[in-house]
Amino acid sequence: MVTLQLKQIRVPPGDRVILEDISWQEFETILIELGEHRGSRVAYTQGLLEIMVPLPEHEKAKVIIGDLVKILLDELDLDWEPLGSTTFKREDMAAGVEPDDCFYIQNYKLMIGKERIDLSVDPPPDLALEIDVTSKTKLTAYQALQVPEIWRYEDGVLEINLLQGDVYIKSETSSIFSNFPVKDEIPRFVQMAMTTGTTLAIKAFRKRVREYIES
Repeated sequence: MVTLQLKQIRVPPGDRVILEDISWQEFETILIELGEHRGSRVAYTQGLLEIMVPLPEHEKAKVIIGDLVKILLDELDLDWEPLGSTTFKREDMAAGVEPDDCFYIQNYKLMIGKERIDLSVDPPPDLALEIDVTSKTKLTAYQALQVPEIWRYEDGVLEINLLQGDVYIKSETSSIFSNFPVKDEIPRFVQMAMTTGTTLAIKAFRKRVREYIES
């Protein structure tokens, strides 16, 4: 048997590596070795570990969509706490995942001042964002952690997944922003940011949200 150290594995941007039969303790050790300040993302479910390194365009879309979500929250007067790409994990569910971005909205008060999250007592984030997600592993991990709503953005399309029971159902509307057409508007303004610039897109989106609220 050949044994490799984690530092010997190189994952190019846009690629992923999948490791099988990884125990929970091994997963925890890998997280420590990877460190908190890194460009990779991990997802773990029932012994299957996926390590991904996003492309630069992935990061730009992530930042823009996160900014658009914050504008929606602000204009709709909803309180929230951002947790970014925090590692969420539960040993009893043998699951862990790092979203591209996430927000506590309904449970925001519980997260104020929190530096460490323990999902055995803390609730999962209310909304998680994933960019260019193609891996079933991530949705399985989110399912195990009971994250209520996931947005998956890929190739200019926003897919909304709502947790119903123990499975995710694709939806045309967001449960959080039920009165705003995020499925259509978010991709439109992401594309605007890519072609005319982020500043103009952000300002135009805020104006669009205000117009929608007032109509």
